[in-house]
Amino acid sequence: MQLAGTVGIVSDDRAHYIVRMPPPRPPPVYLDANATEPLRPDARVAIAAALDVTGNPSSVHGAGRAARRIMEDSREALAARFGARPADLVFTSGGTEADALAIHALGSGRRLIIGATEHDAVCAAAPGAAVLPVDHNGTADLDALASLLAGGPPALVCLMLANNETGAIQPVADAARLCDRYGARLHVDAVQAAGRMATDLRVLGADSMAISSHKLGGPAGAGALMLASAVSSIAPLIAGGGQERGRRGGTPPVAVIAGFAAAAEASGDADVLAPLRDAAERAAVARGAVVCGGAAPRLPNTTSLALPGVRADAQVIALDLAGVAVSAGAACSSGKVAVSHVLQAMGLGPLAGEAIRVSLPWNATMADVEAFAVAYSRMAVRLARETSDAGRRTFVD
Repeated sequence: MQLAGTVGIVSDDRAHYIVRMPPPRPPPVYLDANATEPLRPDARVAIAAALDVTGNPSSVHGAGRAARRIMEDSREALAARFGARPADLVFTSGGTEADALAIHALGSGRRLIIGATEHDAVCAAAPGAAVLPVDHNGTADLDALASLLAGGPPALVCLMLANNETGAIQPVADAARLCDRYGARLHVDAVQAAGRMATDLRVLGADSMAISSHKLGGPAGAGALMLASAVSSIAPLIAGGGQERGRRGGTPPVAVIAGFAAAAEASGDADVLAPLRDAAERAAVARGAVVCGGAAPRLPNTTSLALPGVRADAQVIALDLAGVAVSAGAACSSGKVAVSHVLQAMGLGPLAGEAIRVSLPWNATMADVEAFAVAYSRMAVRLARETSDAGRRTFVD
């Protein structure tokens, strides 16, 4: 057997040739879990089993009832996992639709107030909303929220539980108490938090909460809006055949929902990832990086690393070429890399266009972090030198 990376002899009927076998390429390192998690084995098994069941869950025959049973068992599992009654959980196509449905249904006739670092799904569904400021670590200003709530008619407040770019955890339970005091409703985007930290609708005291399958390690294509019992009767955003108790039309994807529930049950608080995240941060900081929002309580798998003077897109491309997948900000911009509105809201100035997001998946290892550290070090040295050279050329010109 010829070993890769060594010199060997290859022969045919006429001659012998000395060749050098190429060294093996290391496996790619995936550190973009906040865009989508790798599929969990439990989810894969549940999907395969559900795909063997033929039937529309709205049909009354045996095949339909079998599909319905899978869907309702999944609903019960998800509701139990995240603190809602099964009857108050509405299946959607994902987190974006769940956010949009909440704002459509709970915000009707109310002022809208959204956090300055909310996901684009919330921003797009709430045009013209008042913006709740955050501090330099990305934490919502609750004094400002009290002033906003006191300054007008009842509102719908949208405040995410954990930020998708920095991992910053918001004081949602405190915000819920303020909302209750002023007769406001509170919607929580928990898409990044669910499965990575304690996430319970009842404990948070919110009126609604959105989660998403593929952020938990389930398949893409399913999400859920969980409602407090007091607001469980809502007008649909998508009308149709009366599915989901008339709150969301459309035939539900049973196999995807089964994988969603299995992933949620397999997920746990991701504290085991915190030491790996901290090791990645130390390696990057040693090469000049700045941790954005590092003083805030954060998800254990997420860090935002800015490299002063080096564009985020250049960093992402360089790391990708080195076999390490990270991102710059949210992964919902049609492949574009733009200046982060989250980091801008935190007052980080030019760093808002110079930060990458490293988000560790549920199956991350120290070997992944070590590979990132090597790739980041090489990237930082090379890009910093190129940026410096380009600046000198511009000055001379």
